[in-house]
Amino acid sequence: MATINTVLFDLDGTLIDTAPDMAAALNLLCEEEKQATLDYATIRPRVSDGSVALVKLAFGDSLGSERLAYLKQRYLDIYQDNLAVHSKLFDQIDELFTLLQRHNIRWGVVTNKPGWLTLPLMQQLNLAEQAACIVSGDTTENRKPHPEPMYHACKLAGSTPEQCLYIGDASRDIEAGINAGMKTMVARYGYIEPDINPDDWNADYYIDSPAEISRYLGLD
Repeated sequence: MATINTVLFDLDGTLIDTAPDMAAALNLLCEEEKQATLDYATIRPRVSDGSVALVKLAFGDSLGSERLAYLKQRYLDIYQDNLAVHSKLFDQIDELFTLLQRHNIRWGVVTNKPGWLTLPLMQQLNLAEQAACIVSGDTTENRKPHPEPMYHACKLAGSTPEQCLYIGDASRDIEAGINAGMKTMVARYGYIEPDINPDDWNADYYIDSPAEISRYLGLD
C-alpha cells in the first residue's frame, strides 16, 4: 500500500471502543422501563447497527412505531449524556497515530453516527483537532454503504479514493469503500456478530488488532 496517504476509520468498533457506554445507556433505558437488562456480551456485537437495532434487541421487534420512536429518542438522550464515560481508543491506536504522523499520512473518520454525537465524542477524547476529516451520518445526503461520504472525506482530507485505506467492522463499511474505489480493511476486533463471516465482504485486508495496520502500511 505504498500509495496510501490517508487512513479513514469507521468510528464505533474500529477507532473507538464505544460499546461500554452504548450498552450502559441501553440498560439504563431498560431499568427506566422496568425491562430486563442485557448482558454486555449480548449487546456488544450489535452496537454498530445503531440505536433502532439496540432498542429492538432489548424490547423486541414488535414495537409500534410511536413506541419505537420514543424508546429510540430516550436511548439517544441517555447516551448523549454519557458519551465518553468508558469509551476510549482501541489499544494500539495511539501508537498508530504516532507512526502515521511520522510518515505524513493523514487520518480521518467516516461514520453513520449522527454528527451531534460524533463531534462531541471526538472532542471529549481530544481527537477532533487531530483528524483530517470527520464525516458523520448526516454530513452528506447519503450514508454508507453509498460512496458519497467517502468522496466527501477525500475532499476534506485533500486526498483521492485511490490514496485512501478505509477500515471498518461492518459490511456497509467495506461496501462503501469498494464503491468509492478505496482499499478496504476489516477490523475483526470490532463489533461483528458471531454468525457473520467477514470473509464474505471481499475486503482487501483483514486484521485482528490495530497493531497490524502499520505493518500493512509498511510503517514498522
